[in-house]
Amino acid sequence: CQETQECRLHTVGLFTSLSVLKSGMQCVKLPISVRVEINLLLLAVTGLALVTRLYGIHFPRAVVFDEVYYGQFLSLYMKQVFFIDESGPPFGHMVLALGAYLGGFDGNFVWNRIGAEYTSNVPVWSLRVIPALAGSFCIPLAYLLVVELGYSHFSALGACMLLLMGKYLQWGKYLFDPPLIFISFISPVSPIKGGLARITQGQPLDVALGSQVTLRTVSSKPVPCWLHSHKVNYPIRYENGRGSSHQQQVTCYPFKDVNNWWIIKDPGRHTLVVSSPPRPVRHGDIIQLLHGMTSRYLNTHDVAAPMSPHSQEVSGYIDFNVSMPAQNLWRVDIVNRESDREIWKTILSEVRLVHVNTSAVLKLSGASLPEWGFKQLEVVGDKIYKGYQQSGMWNVEEHRYGRSQEQKERELELKSPTHSDIKRNLTFMAKFLELQWKMLTVKNEESEHKYSSSPLEWITMDTNIAYWLHPSSNAQIQLIGNIVNWTIANLALVVYCLMFLTYLLRRRRKVEDIPQDSWEQLVLAGVVCVGGWAVNYLPFFLMEKTLFLYHYLPALTFKILQIPIVVEHLYIHVLKSPAQRKAFGVVILAVLCSVYVSYHNLSPLTYGQPALSSDELAALRWRESWDILLRKR
Repeated sequence: CQETQECRLHTVGLFTSLSVLKSGMQCVKLPISVRVEINLLLLAVTGLALVTRLYGIHFPRAVVFDEVYYGQFLSLYMKQVFFIDESGPPFGHMVLALGAYLGGFDGNFVWNRIGAEYTSNVPVWSLRVIPALAGSFCIPLAYLLVVELGYSHFSALGACMLLLMGKYLQWGKYLFDPPLIFISFISPVSPIKGGLARITQGQPLDVALGSQVTLRTVSSKPVPCWLHSHKVNYPIRYENGRGSSHQQQVTCYPFKDVNNWWIIKDPGRHTLVVSSPPRPVRHGDIIQLLHGMTSRYLNTHDVAAPMSPHSQEVSGYIDFNVSMPAQNLWRVDIVNRESDREIWKTILSEVRLVHVNTSAVLKLSGASLPEWGFKQLEVVGDKIYKGYQQSGMWNVEEHRYGRSQEQKERELELKSPTHSDIKRNLTFMAKFLELQWKMLTVKNEESEHKYSSSPLEWITMDTNIAYWLHPSSNAQIQLIGNIVNWTIANLALVVYCLMFLTYLLRRRRKVEDIPQDSWEQLVLAGVVCVGGWAVNYLPFFLMEKTLFLYHYLPALTFKILQIPIVVEHLYIHVLKSPAQRKAFGVVILAVLCSVYVSYHNLSPLTYGQPALSSDELAALRWRESWDILLRKR
């Protein structure tokens, strides 16, 4: 009886399971399929964008314009050297550093001049591919943005074609502006190992007589570097026949090295160690600077500098008994002092070193020495130094109180790392706030670049930038936009503003020329496109930094997006008759053809190839203000 009951229970359970399985199978329709919709138009413009932006990415295999500036930051990131990025928030440089890291770049390259050939360890493709990809993906994002604003796919395609032939995004492989534009388009639809306080922890804050220091130039142009010397003398005679003192070379070296260490010495005493208590160095004090590894005094005299003959040579003094006495006294001038007896501070003080005998200022000239100087940067004594120039300012970056009087012991001390208290960690917010404040308060050098420009010049494209010139031919890369694009973008902005104001005033008078949804669509397009242009352009009028044409590219991109939006609105809501719309279509077709012709004619200046003759280049100088480089034969 019990077995019969269990059998019945098993039977009921089996039927129940079968019922559940049957009902479940009825809910699931077989076969299971997935439907995928592919926008072939979007796919096509993405492919075109990749082709136009990635084409010739290896060319030239040489430093191109701002690569000479941004490349130095890549080397510092790769070598994990802390620095202050005075150009602004470091995101763009971090993006480029990511490409360098993925390409295996070790940071060993001196970014000292435009046109310098890259060595084999520099992964050119990796350095340029991320900006190029960002510039490429700006095109499909522009398509999606126009569609998201409620406009037709034809308008979205028009926006893509204008950007494709707008030329300026081709320069994505040489700039980090495309990643910023890419982020800007996404919005509508840094590993820091320690802050300034972290660096000064474990290091004495007050510079004293006997301090061992490394002196880093405040300027980052052409590269950040440290005052340096080594056991090699200047040539007796240079290639041009001029003579030198034949004393020990003093340079500026862009990498950390034991030969960057100097000792702050009291001219009246022989000791090279810090006394107890330390005797701090103050503004106006007279000091000597002794090179730690070679024991040569920092010296300058009335001998022309090797690369800058209008300035004085700076050397490590060697007495050759040739009636050339030592001139090694320097006055400490703390530029950012708050009092006349302020103490020289590690990191914080910007110091100008003024030569006592000649009043020359110790300065980075920016010129690169020849092979005999190992391609390091020239340091000079500038007797005509005026105003605030970062190239003549120095920071104490690494600092320790010297304890060794003997040379051998001192060398071992200099080779040891500076003490750092790793137990005290700053919070992320403390590091972030300190870094932001330092970037906001950093001063820019009072000098103009040859290709710098004002925001007003950007509107009419009255300026350009020569990025690169081939060493033997007229092949060159120029930052020159598509002048047709530039013109119709300005016109579209004016037309939009007039339409918006007209509609707004008439709607106040209860006159509705267009439906409510079309009005809201127009306003939203203005917020995104005109607003994007304004917030990326108008702040430059308040900036004191050196500005270039490429600073306008994010703003220009939003302004170009306005063109198809204005065109579609005029076609649908303003032009009423078929004849007007047909004539308008012909005008639009003619404009697009003009955009292509401009793109095609200026392409040799975009890609750097093929090389044009001087007559052909002269014919491309469509504005008198454009600086097209012509090589004289």
